[in-house]
Amino acid sequence: MNGLPLTWEFLAVPQAVPEVRQILRECFDGEDAGDLLLCVSELLANVITHVGERTPVSLRLSATPSGRVRVAVSDPAAAVWPVLRETGPEGTSGRGLQLLDALALRWGVDQSPHRKTVWCELRAPKRRADLRPDAAGAAASYGFLYNQRGADVGSG
Repeated sequence: MNGLPLTWEFLAVPQAVPEVRQILRECFDGEDAGDLLLCVSELLANVITHVGERTPVSLRLSATPSGRVRVAVSDPAAAVWPVLRETGPEGTSGRGLQLLDALALRWGVDQSPHRKTVWCELRAPKRRADLRPDAAGAAASYGFLYNQRGADVGSG
């Protein structure tokens, strides 16, 4: 998939979630783009909620050999694992992983001694045809994010 992998490192704060969605919205299009945006949002929200605000995270989007897009969010809380819970109709939280489980073709957790990565694989959304070469130079314009590749997000 052209333009991947993309990797950003930043602090997980609530303001970062809509900024990440905006950057990805500028890069991807089509009916599968919404699933990508929702899954990324949920993975970041889980870090903020269950590990804590200002946790350093790494967000990586990459292409799989089967043509899917893999979203991976890593954080330093190796012992804090996501749990897929059943929630009743009156429950006010706990639906993030349910959404991820419903939308992703598959998902899981990889653990190392000092880090964990929660990942999911989705149908690959289309790259925007009107993508500017400096589209995630957009990443540099957002206060909480920066592109770790050393290249523009839109470059391949």
